[in-house]
Amino acid sequence: MNLKGLSGGLYAPLSPKDIETIHDASLTILEKTGFRFEDGLDETIDLLEANGATVDRDRSRIFLPRNLVMEQTRKAPEQVMLYSRDGKNNLDLTQQRVYLGTGGAAIKILDLETGEARLPTLKDLYQLARLVDVLDNIHFFLRPCIPTDISETAYDENSLFACLKGTAKHVMFGVTDEQGFQKVFDIASMVAGGAEKLKEKPFFSTVACFAISPLKLCTQSTLNMQAAVRHQIPVALSSAPMAGSTAPMTMAGTLAQLHAEEMFGITICQLTCPGAPILYGGIPGMANLQDLGYQGGAVECGMMNAAIHQLAHHIKVPNYNSSGLSDSKIPDTQAGWEKALTTLLAAMGGSNYIHHAAGMLESMLTVAYEQYVIDDEIIGMSCKVLSGIKVDDEHLALGVIDEVGPGGTFITSEHTLDHMRREFFSGNGVTDQNSRDHWIESGSRDTRKRAREIARRILTEEEKPYLSANVEQAIREKYEILL
Repeated sequence: MNLKGLSGGLYAPLSPKDIETIHDASLTILEKTGFRFEDGLDETIDLLEANGATVDRDRSRIFLPRNLVMEQTRKAPEQVMLYSRDGKNNLDLTQQRVYLGTGGAAIKILDLETGEARLPTLKDLYQLARLVDVLDNIHFFLRPCIPTDISETAYDENSLFACLKGTAKHVMFGVTDEQGFQKVFDIASMVAGGAEKLKEKPFFSTVACFAISPLKLCTQSTLNMQAAVRHQIPVALSSAPMAGSTAPMTMAGTLAQLHAEEMFGITICQLTCPGAPILYGGIPGMANLQDLGYQGGAVECGMMNAAIHQLAHHIKVPNYNSSGLSDSKIPDTQAGWEKALTTLLAAMGGSNYIHHAAGMLESMLTVAYEQYVIDDEIIGMSCKVLSGIKVDDEHLALGVIDEVGPGGTFITSEHTLDHMRREFFSGNGVTDQNSRDHWIESGSRDTRKRAREIARRILTEEEKPYLSANVEQAIREKYEILL
């Protein structure tokens, strides 16, 4: 059952008038309130000023006229293609097409054997890539954790190497600095067979957290963002304000601020390289006002992330956003309802590239092997909703109904055999649908135990050679690869 790239747009929390109102408010924010900037962005600020921005250097503030913003926004491509290396999981990000995958920069992982939280390693990153490679409903691999057993100076090249060795699905992650980007671009070019082939079909992309909410440019991430677009590597422009702390408490206010932040980033990218492939990367969240931590599992986060797609769609730019950010610490019932609600809302909203949808716990602080298996099931079910109900002569089955007749059975019908594996969602095996007696005989295992068994089974299978021996040797000779 192919559940990739289906059309959403079934859920629209904002009316057309709401969208126009928020969009206009965001342009007012950019004109009147402006953006702050840090030191080290002189060339970027000069570029903006030369194209019509007003710069107050005494206050470190930039103001963008709305005509400049809209002129540059129109240059951004309406379609962005993110490729897989085997061609089986290409992502056509356009209109209402929906893809869901991993995400995050978790600093903890639940050990597959003990279930206890520990620091993630480079091997964990590789094993998670292998796991996601097999789970059909997870469509891409955004590096989900921070390996703590490698130095910062060797971080970028080792992270990309582990990802590319573990999966053929599209890979995305953030880089440390411009030098780090050059390293990963070089490694990806070696895998692709040259820089031009990589640019033609980019199988890796990057994410840049260019905006420090509210309304402030991060120097290093902005430079990373510009480095990516100069090389025609797709970049997600990440901005993650929290309602109540780094954005207004109200959802409309948070969306207006976030939309302004995104359009500012798009303007920089298109001035840097007109037509550069970018993703509108709004990730609205909420602050827990008791401890000011990030609260990702609230139903309002699902609502705002669906609204983000509407705002991105309004300016005709593909979007990157979030779902599945449970506040639960382990794969439990709370994680289930939070993930299911936010993932279904984002998918039904039509968001194009929904990251964090698989594996995340504890508001992005933790990942768990077994959670990827569970989330693969949740994502698959959410995408099944997008596929809708097909109504035609074959599916109405009037001839079959007449043939079976009153009091008959459809169990042995050829029509049943033809459709039994296509009409209804069949998952990866983590959902228990057996009788209570059978469940007891099988050990009375709960969902988490079943998911851990599936993850262990996948990781004991033979490793797939996604890097040829020659290419791997060449990369290892040039870089200090620690895996």
